[in-house]
This record gives sequence, C-alpha cells and structure tokens, in this order.
Amino acid sequence: MIFFFILLTFIFLSVGMLLSMFGTRIVPHQEVWIVQRLGRFKRQLGPGLNWIIPTIDHVAYRHSLKEEAIDVLEQTAITQDNVSVILDGVVYVKIVDPVAASYGVKDPLHALTQLVQTSMRSLIGTLPLDQTFEERESINAKIVVAINEASLSWGIRCIRYEIKDIKIPKEIRDAMELQLTAERQKRARILESEGVRQAHINESEGQRQAQINLAEGLREKVVLESEAARVDRVNRAKGEAEAIEALAVATAWGIEQISKALSLTGGEKAASLQVAEKYIEAFRQIAKEGNTIVLPANMQHPGTMIGEAMAIYEQIQKTQSHRLEKMMVGK
Repeated sequence: MIFFFILLTFIFLSVGMLLSMFGTRIVPHQEVWIVQRLGRFKRQLGPGLNWIIPTIDHVAYRHSLKEEAIDVLEQTAITQDNVSVILDGVVYVKIVDPVAASYGVKDPLHALTQLVQTSMRSLIGTLPLDQTFEERESINAKIVVAINEASLSWGIRCIRYEIKDIKIPKEIRDAMELQLTAERQKRARILESEGVRQAHINESEGQRQAQINLAEGLREKVVLESEAARVDRVNRAKGEAEAIEALAVATAWGIEQISKALSLTGGEKAASLQVAEKYIEAFRQIAKEGNTIVLPANMQHPGTMIGEAMAIYEQIQKTQSHRLEKMMVGK
C-alpha cells in the first residue's frame, strides 16, 4: 500500500514536471502570442509567464507590437503626362489587433507592401511630373489614408509613409534641367529689369524732388526779395513823408518868422531890400548858366529895378490881403 502511494506520488510529480517544462511560456515585453487549442483560437498570451497545456494548446502566431519599418521595393509608375518614373519608399506600420493580424490575412506585411505599391501607382497616375516632385508630402499622406482604410480588417495600422527616391529617364531629367536653367535666367532678367526700372523711378523721383526744392527756393527768394522791396519802398516813403513834413514845418516856421519880421518897425523896408537883392541875384545866375542874357530895359538904373521889385512885392501883398478878406467873409 505504501509502495503504491509512493508510486502514485512519483507519477504526479513527473507529470507536473513535464507540464511545467513543456507548458510554460515566457512572452517578452511588447509581444503577443496567439494560442490555438486543437486548431481553434483559444487566447492571447501577454508579456510575462504563461501556462498552456502541452500537445493540446499550440502557439500559432507571434506578433510584435513595436512599430516596424518595411522597405517598399522599386516600382515603375506612369504620370498623368505619360512619363515613366521609378519610385521606392518605406512604410512604418504597427499591429494594433493581433487576432485580426493572425486570421484576417495570411501574410499581413506582404499584403501591406502590395497595397502600398498599388496605391502609389494610382496616385502618381493622377499627377503630372512636376507635381510629383512638388507634392511629395501630399502623396505620402494620401497613401497613409488609403492603407489604413484597406488594412482596417487586418489589425495593422500605417503610421506614416515616405518616398525615398523618384527616378526619371535621363532625357526627361536633362529637359527639366534646361527648363530650370531657363526659368532661373528668366527670373534673373526679371529681377535685373525690375532693378533698372526702380533705379529710373528713383532717379526721376529725385529729379522731381530737386525741381520742387528749387521751385520752393526760388519762390521763397522771390517772396523775400518782394518783401525787402516792399519794406524798402515803405521806408523810402516814410523818409520822404518825414522830409516833406520837415520841409513843410521849416517853411511854415520861416513864413511865420517872416510875417513876424514884417510886422516890426522897418520890416517892409528890409523885405524890399531883400527882394531887390534876390531880383539882381536871379539875373546873375542866368548870366552864369547860358551864353544868351535877357536884360531889362532899365538895367542902367538899379533904383528903377528896385522900385519895380518893390511894386511887385506890394502887388503880391495886396493880393494876399484880398484873399484873406474873402476867406474871412466866407466863414
């Protein structure tokens, strides 16, 4: 009985050791293993220590959850303007559903690369050659969208796609280089003509500004000169007015003094004598200024000349007295 118990214990320990040896599975981090039991999906094994039943359970698929870069081989595509180009690229993918990746498609990575190639050819066929180089970012984004729409049932998600190289035929490349050279020369000529035009504009603007400044200077000069002439005329007029006023005052004062002197005793005789002297002096001045002299008939009798002068003086006095009387009567 004891022997049977020991044998049974040994059998259980052996079976346990065998189960531990063949049924233990250690899954690395960022990996998922798919277990099938008798050919059917049973469960997923996560990272760490896991147990399965040997011979009954079987690890059918091992998937890495890390992002993976897959090279897309070179392929030929035809652009919208019928130019053959050779493209290659790299696609970055990640498994998000291990069960779908195991049972949705037989070889998910191979299917994905084929999908990338067909999507690339389709997009290149809708673009002319020039836009193929200009819209590489747009092409990459559209390919990612197309892949994610088709691979949704495969449990794979495309992170990004990058075109590595675009090769074109040599004759097309030479033509593009010539076109680029011509474009650069055209832009250089345009820039040069723009510079010349701007220089002419600046020069004409400078000349116009110089003319404006000159006209402003001339105008200011004319204004200053006219102002100076006006001030000079005003000053001259003021001087002449002051001179006339001074002469009038002096004349009035002289007349006043003469009238006072005539009212004194002997004033009329003195005035007669002065008139006679002026009369004779006038004839003397005429003799100095010309060759022809007009003399009065009574030149040999100075007394008569003085008498005539006094008579003229008395006549003037009477005329002045008569005017003063009229003025008084009028008032």
